[in-house]
Amino acid sequence: MAYLSVENLEKAFGGTRVLRDVSFQLPEGETLSVIGSSGSGKTTLLRCLNFLERPDGGVISLRGEPLLDASRPPDRERDLRRKRLHFGLVFQDFNLFPQYTALENVTLARRDGETEQDIRDRGLDLLDQMGLSDRAGHYPHQLSGGQKQRVAIARALCMEPDVLCFDEP
Repeated sequence: MAYLSVENLEKAFGGTRVLRDVSFQLPEGETLSVIGSSGSGKTTLLRCLNFLERPDGGVISLRGEPLLDASRPPDRERDLRRKRLHFGLVFQDFNLFPQYTALENVTLARRDGETEQDIRDRGLDLLDQMGLSDRAGHYPHQLSGGQKQRVAIARALCMEPDVLCFDEP
C-alpha cells in the first residue's frame, strides 16, 4: 500500500485545465520530484495536496485513508484545517509573516494541547537544527533569502507533518 496516493487529480481555473488526470503512488520514506516548465501545474498540485485548492476531480489518500474525494461535497473549513496538518508546505517565496520574529513564524500554528514553553522549546530546537539559533528574534526583513527559507522549513517541520512538500526548493 502506498503511503501517499493521488488518483486522477483534475483542476481547472476557468477554461484552463491545469491538472489533467494526475496520478502517483508514493511509498513511505521515498522522495518524489515533480519537474515541469513554468505554468505546468506543479504549484497547483502542491496546493491541492495541502487543501489550499479544491481539485475538480480525483482522490487523495494517506496510508490508505481517503482525505479528499472530489466527487463528494466539500469539507467544512474545520475538517480541512485538520487534514492540512498531514502536509507541510514550504512555499516558493516562503510566506513568512513580516510582523513576527523567526521563532514566532516557526511556532505560530503549534498551539493545541501544548504549553507555551513546549512550543517555544520545539521552535528553538528546530531553528538550531537549521543553524539559525542566533536569528530567533530577528524579523523576516532582517534575514537573508537562505535564512528565510530555513525558517520556512523549520515552520513546516514544527507541524510534524506526514508529508513535507517543497515548492521550488
